[in-house]
Amino acid sequence: MRLIILGGTAFVGRAVAVTALRRGWHVTAFNRGRSSSDVRAVESRRGDREAIEDVALLATSGEHWDVVIDTSGYVPMNVSLVARMMEPVAGRYVFMSTVSVYAGWPVEPLTEESAVLPCPPDAGPEYGEDTEDGPTRYGYQKAGCEAAAVEVFGQERVTVLRPGVVLGPREYVGRLPWWLRRTAAGGRMVAPGRPERSIQPVDVRDLAAFTLDCIEQERSGAFNVAAPIGRETFGGMLDACRQVTGSDAEPVWVPDEELVRLGVRQWSEMPLWRTMSGTWQVDASKAAAAGLTCRPLAETVRDTWAWMVETGVTSEHERAAELGLSPERERQILAAVGQ
Repeated sequence: MRLIILGGTAFVGRAVAVTALRRGWHVTAFNRGRSSSDVRAVESRRGDREAIEDVALLATSGEHWDVVIDTSGYVPMNVSLVARMMEPVAGRYVFMSTVSVYAGWPVEPLTEESAVLPCPPDAGPEYGEDTEDGPTRYGYQKAGCEAAAVEVFGQERVTVLRPGVVLGPREYVGRLPWWLRRTAAGGRMVAPGRPERSIQPVDVRDLAAFTLDCIEQERSGAFNVAAPIGRETFGGMLDACRQVTGSDAEPVWVPDEELVRLGVRQWSEMPLWRTMSGTWQVDASKAAAAGLTCRPLAETVRDTWAWMVETGVTSEHERAAELGLSPERERQILAAVGQ
């Protein structure tokens, strides 16, 4: 199998490349070569997907690929252009999307039949808007990217993957790494809501494996990619963080309404916490029926901590500075709730 990844050096794209190599596939990665190092044994092609001449050079190289996996498409008009140039030299197109494309996320439970945000396949980067606790420009744009891929390659030659939260080694946003670092610091720590809250993060390696399974089985259409509803909990995640770090941290579970009253920013100041009922109600049974398997969250926590210890990594992602409570802020919250 000959695979070309648009991206291929960071997190999801890298996991796909590594997994494909283990299956004996020939892997090419097209990227600027700036964000991360190349995966060994991957054939690297340097170029910027925003530069027409770079994509044209790739598309006229005389090579043919069985599938394009697009892990770096965010603007519909660009995905449309890239897809049109690659269509003559590629058999299928896999687009890595997000549950944010759903009009009802994070308010409502979701299936693949849920309404998707409207966005034309030729939309520019300014299309859509951010709303509080509702649709985002990111979601609108990703929906338009999906439409662009289908418009060019057709329904039968396109696979759309819609993961929710993706965790695991090399996570650059830093949600799980923040919780691991905070837990490792020990002491009384603010924990959001209640320990039995269901969460559904998927391990990046399981997402990568399912991506390649869809290619092998020529599965078309859209798939939500998430862990089973109700299997994992926030409390279980923090227990796993305490275990792998050997920490004496003591979670203090602060009710949602108290955190909201105190102005704690959901999803950022308190990573992975959101009060909206649909956040962790993403039905991924279609993907499970197609072969998706999700490892226990405790394994993801363990391997992420091992990667952090081995590399001494600190996130350089633009959103990393927004993540987590500062020590002073955490003390203020504990004092405000009498802890």
